Amino acid sequence: MTADRKLLTSDSSGCTGCGVALQTEDPQKLGYVPESALARTPIICQRCFRIKNYNESSSITLNQDDFLRLLGHVGSTNSLVVNIVDLFDFEGSMISSLARFVGTNPIVLVVNKIDLLPKVTNYNRILNWVQRQAKEAGLKVVEIVLCSAKKNMGFERVIEALDHHRKGRDIYVVGATNVGKSTLINRLIRDYSDLDSELTTSQYPGTTLDLVRIPLDDGSSIIDTPGIVYKHRLTELVSKSDLVKLMPDKVLKPLVFQLNEQQTIFFGGYARFDFVQGERQSFTFYVSNALNPHRTKLERADELYEEHKGVMLAPPTLAELELLPPWTKHAVRIPKGKSIDISISGLGWVKANSQSGADLVVHVPKGVKVSIRESLI
Repeated sequence: MTADRKLLTSDSSGCTGCGVALQTEDPQKLGYVPESALARTPIICQRCFRIKNYNESSSITLNQDDFLRLLGHVGSTNSLVVNIVDLFDFEGSMISSLARFVGTNPIVLVVNKIDLLPKVTNYNRILNWVQRQAKEAGLKVVEIVLCSAKKNMGFERVIEALDHHRKGRDIYVVGATNVGKSTLINRLIRDYSDLDSELTTSQYPGTTLDLVRIPLDDGSSIIDTPGIVYKHRLTELVSKSDLVKLMPDKVLKPLVFQLNEQQTIFFGGYARFDFVQGERQSFTFYVSNALNPHRTKLERADELYEEHKGVMLAPPTLAELELLPPWTKHAVRIPKGKSIDISISGLGWVKANSQSGADLVVHVPKGVKVSIRESLI
């Protein structure tokens, strides 16, 4: 793929970083750029400048209605839709009712962040697992590609898939926040064009605010869309300082606990895992290496939490904890002889391989998605 040099340059009304329309009037509104910066090439808004140069976040984001308005017209186009999901938060990053937005357009499902999986992972098994999960979610795809945009794993296969299925059409790239959309598109720009601009890439949600159109040499374009903000993901609720702790940047180190019934595992003040009833068995936790678990007896769990939340049971701090919704309970029953995952959106997952069955309770902030699935690993 090659791209035209006219990617939202200084004579355009759009920010080259996030795509929003530029304005010089109000620093508190989207697209603000100081008049002194208008001579720069390319022009980026003040928000993107701060994100790019100082890794500083902004409270200015789009609401859900804005997202739906921007995505609502995709179904009326003749396009290839690339849906990027996060393997670390597969259920949480899937776009519900995607078919309603894309109409009859074909979908390529790009599964990012496979670099987080242990090196001994069987990728064919992962691919088959994704196929089953996509089918169960009612998502009809023409191809699934596993990749890591960050580590350049599987990137050539992504390009081959786009070339094969595009057939001269525009490519709409869609996904939830923090799934790697902008990182992937920047790889396209750097590797397959001579453009000197890139999209704003940040660890913070809502970095892209409007459609960013990247023209290709055949007259079609790649269109980056804003990430959809799902409040059922823990990563959307936490403070900026804790976000980097929840989002792993290295290969996950599985934490294996041999638990007796009536034992509890805390992951800071973000989640609590109770093994209520069952024979002694192992549970494997796949979470960010920056989170330290704490084990205790179930009978002491409530007292321990009240005494040590925000200090020993951290992150978050006590002040940040007060900004989160109160915890709610999710009862989970594991049938005998089943190997399943309990997925906590934005935190990771727990693998339970029970020969005798188990009764569990998962505590998370209200609204955070907890789901049961076939084991990934």
